[in-house]
Amino acid sequence: MTGKRNRIFVGILLIYAAGIAFLLYRVLADLDPRYRESAEESLVETSQLVATLVEQDVRDGAIDVTRLQPLFRDLYARRFDARIFSLTKQKVELRVSVTDRSGRVLFDSLGRAGGTDSSKWRDVRLALRGEYGARSTPDVEGDPATTVMYVAAPVRWHEQIVGAVSVGKPVQSFGQFVEAARRKTLYVGLFSVVAALLLAVIVSVWLVRPFGLISDYVRFVRAQRRISLPRLGRRALGVIGAAYDEMRDALAGRNYVADYVQTLTHEVKSPLSAIRGAAELLQEPGMPAEQRQKFLGNITRETERIQEMVDRMMELTALETRRALEHVAPVQLRPLLEETVAAAADAGAARQVRVLLDAPADIAIEGDAFLLRRAVSNLLDNAIDFSPAQGDVTVTLQRGTRGARIRVRDHGPGIPEYAVGKVFEKFYSLARPHSRKKSTGLGLPFVREIASLHHGRIELNNAEDGGVVATLSLPLS
Repeated sequence: MTGKRNRIFVGILLIYAAGIAFLLYRVLADLDPRYRESAEESLVETSQLVATLVEQDVRDGAIDVTRLQPLFRDLYARRFDARIFSLTKQKVELRVSVTDRSGRVLFDSLGRAGGTDSSKWRDVRLALRGEYGARSTPDVEGDPATTVMYVAAPVRWHEQIVGAVSVGKPVQSFGQFVEAARRKTLYVGLFSVVAALLLAVIVSVWLVRPFGLISDYVRFVRAQRRISLPRLGRRALGVIGAAYDEMRDALAGRNYVADYVQTLTHEVKSPLSAIRGAAELLQEPGMPAEQRQKFLGNITRETERIQEMVDRMMELTALETRRALEHVAPVQLRPLLEETVAAAADAGAARQVRVLLDAPADIAIEGDAFLLRRAVSNLLDNAIDFSPAQGDVTVTLQRGTRGARIRVRDHGPGIPEYAVGKVFEKFYSLARPHSRKKSTGLGLPFVREIASLHHGRIELNNAEDGGVVATLSLPLS
């Protein structure tokens, strides 16, 4: 019996070790590219911002860079203690260079390349042609640790490109975040291996118990005692099923955390970069009051965006950890829809979007009324956001053979083909047609979790005559 237990123990351990090793390999391999993508996205916005500032000093097609030198001299002289989780940042490492239309450097924040020809660099060359330009170049040839990422943006005057701004960021500045993330991921992996050892011991004992039960059955038969073999089999299968569920939850949870860390880091990077850029510009002396209010508004807006994202993520995480509904009761759907539609009508009034309801009064389901109200509210918010001004959003309730269907229909532009398979992904969002702003991208995943807890489903499809139809299907009582 001991030999069998040892073989089962080793087999489970090897399977788990292979799975966790593959998972760690994928996570660690993706950390650096994801951080680089986030840094490049931040550099794109920064280069466009600096190019806009430089354009304010263009006279008759010539770029005046006289005010940049004292600005960056004071910027590099600043010292601060920015505690970013476990790391501390104390100085600005951003680099900026400005070139004329021929690629000659007019200004270099480090004072190294003034007057040189930079048109050979890919970022500058493409920016002068009005295209997107980016590159990664080491300061010391052959030393990857000195690599700097650059993104360039064109400087325009009367629709003509008269120069380019190149913004750089040393890879080493965010490489420390990559290393910290790798260390934490490895610690999680080692902890999981230790936990797997304990789990494997317990599971191996449970898996061997059926062999012991069979031996007991043989002894009972010899003793001429009556016992039910099917009942023994059901008991053994129940033990194996419980152990499998625990091991599946452990593996799924590890991948879930890794995915959340990567996607949340990418999504929060953009508003943080906007806040940092606006804060740095507010420190410039002599800024007009109108521009100062504009940048303060940017900081407030991006802070609210981060807060909304965190609140939505906490709600979604709490919902995903549930295995079943906590409060189940009969829910009459028409009163619930009437209440939700009345609240949504106020939101649509600003753009004169009407919310119409068509629902019979005799359809009820078993579920959580609060969660169902939140799900329908999310669908209505999306429909109103994508509806044209003075348009209609229609909510209909229908009884099917096995369940009830709540349909929310708008007459907006519909879902683009490239986004059809992504609308339920966390943090994925399409720009609203009237404001060009995006949501947190957590509303539809929230609705999907609510539908799953009610043993239903949610679907989004383009209507044949335009717009989108969201269908929430729920089983009847």
